[in-house]
Amino acid sequence: MSATESRLTPPEANSPTSQATKETLEDYTLRFAPRSYRRWTPMVVATTALGGIAYMADFSIGAGIGLAHGTGNALVAITVAAVVIFVTGFPLAYYGARYNIDLDLITRGSGFGYYGSVLTSVIFASFTFIFFALEGSIMAQGLKIGLGLPLWLGYAVSTLMVIPLVIYGMKALSKLQVWTTPVWLVLMVAPLVYLISTDPGTVDRFLSYAGTDGEGGINTASVLLGAGVCLSLIAQIGEQIDYLRFMPPKTEANKRSWWTAVIMAGPGWVILGALKQAIGVFLAVYILAKVGPEAAPEPIQQFRSAFDAMMPSWLVLPLAVALVVISQIKINVTNAYSGSLAWTNSFTRVTRHYPGRMVFVLVNLGFALALMEADMFSFLNSILGFYSNCAIAWIVTVATDIGINKYLLKLSPLQPEFRRGMLYAVNPVGVVAFVAASGLSIAMYFHALGDTLQPYSPVAAAVIAFALTPLMAIVTKGKYYLRRTNDGIDEPLLDTDGNPSATTYDCHVCHQAYERPDLAACQTHDAHVCSLCLSTDKVGDHVLPAQPSAA
Repeated sequence: MSATESRLTPPEANSPTSQATKETLEDYTLRFAPRSYRRWTPMVVATTALGGIAYMADFSIGAGIGLAHGTGNALVAITVAAVVIFVTGFPLAYYGARYNIDLDLITRGSGFGYYGSVLTSVIFASFTFIFFALEGSIMAQGLKIGLGLPLWLGYAVSTLMVIPLVIYGMKALSKLQVWTTPVWLVLMVAPLVYLISTDPGTVDRFLSYAGTDGEGGINTASVLLGAGVCLSLIAQIGEQIDYLRFMPPKTEANKRSWWTAVIMAGPGWVILGALKQAIGVFLAVYILAKVGPEAAPEPIQQFRSAFDAMMPSWLVLPLAVALVVISQIKINVTNAYSGSLAWTNSFTRVTRHYPGRMVFVLVNLGFALALMEADMFSFLNSILGFYSNCAIAWIVTVATDIGINKYLLKLSPLQPEFRRGMLYAVNPVGVVAFVAASGLSIAMYFHALGDTLQPYSPVAAAVIAFALTPLMAIVTKGKYYLRRTNDGIDEPLLDTDGNPSATTYDCHVCHQAYERPDLAACQTHDAHVCSLCLSTDKVGDHVLPAQPSAA
């Protein structure tokens, strides 16, 4: 996405407020994305969004599950997880595209409250540095085999090389994805097609592989353990929404392409993800006898062996390394960028100070590098299995609030709200559901409730979140969603087509023009204040008071 020029007047150019304004106007980070900025067609947005899921982690995840539990259990586990991810991702993708806000802003008004959603911002930030570390580990493995770099140095290289790209935000990322995606697709698909067409026996060996336990057949515990690892990817919908928020307004003229783009680039990302996981199982089984069970989950080994079957030996290693490096760069720029936004968003709300996004780029990369140096790849499934409980609890809670509390029970406001002053600090609906679901499922995962229940922890996270979210809304009668029902501006929030209004107003703090959904009236002036200036208002001079009728 192209960057927006700053229009600050000279007197404010060096103030803290102007620094925050200039950075967030690059991609309208931490705020509503206005119609004036969203000039792309639905298909352009969808194509760009799907370009960011070319990561190699799926191959490792699928391979790890397949080697441990067998092909049959792995394929069922992958399918179960994909269905859950698709169903829960759909309402979130719709809200992000329809109302042009990211997942944190959606979460605020969907059961968590203005400060309550800080919990989930940290969950999302953790997702980005965990998967950055995973992709960085895969790249380091490639650099070790291809260039002889020791792993510790490969970890550092894979981390540091991302920083220059992240500085330029989504503009650089979108260009990178466009020219690398065709190369990535060819390198990924060609060896698979060649192996199946020239040696059909590979398919039989793949389908009959029983796993390390050697039992074969479908086992419920194995399926659920595998699905729990796959469900750690459920938070990927947050990165998809980082693109989908730039969708154009939905109209009668474009509704077919609009819906196609939202479904394809929103929950539809998991279809490609599931296919990659299945391919990971196939390639791991194919190379198992050659490299052993410890190296079989490594994508560099998988594709090195696959390329070796179809091309001259001198070309094998360069192509395998190229595939791994391209994939790592494509996803880790997004991981570093989205993670920095999540940390910045949380820090800004809690401290009411905007420190600059690059501070948290370095923080996020520091966490990722620490995980890599600790050899997270060797205990990958344990990390992802634990993390998935938190991610499932969050995503299911928000999806349930949108689908049931908003549309069925009508206890949650249908129009999204994210501005300070309009929301309660904490909404018990989402916070209680999330804490209970994640806490109990984590306890189950660590055998606190017995060995028999341990494999069911991801199921528990989903079921508890799904049940408690509407129950809490009924118990509280939905009264903790909105602190105010009126933001002091007469202009309707939505236009006649149900899209966010494009009417603009000037913020009297940062002197920028913003579209209607991003502002509220000021408490102390006859003027308007944008959402970010409300967030950084240390003394609350501009924040509207609560309405007694909203309590």
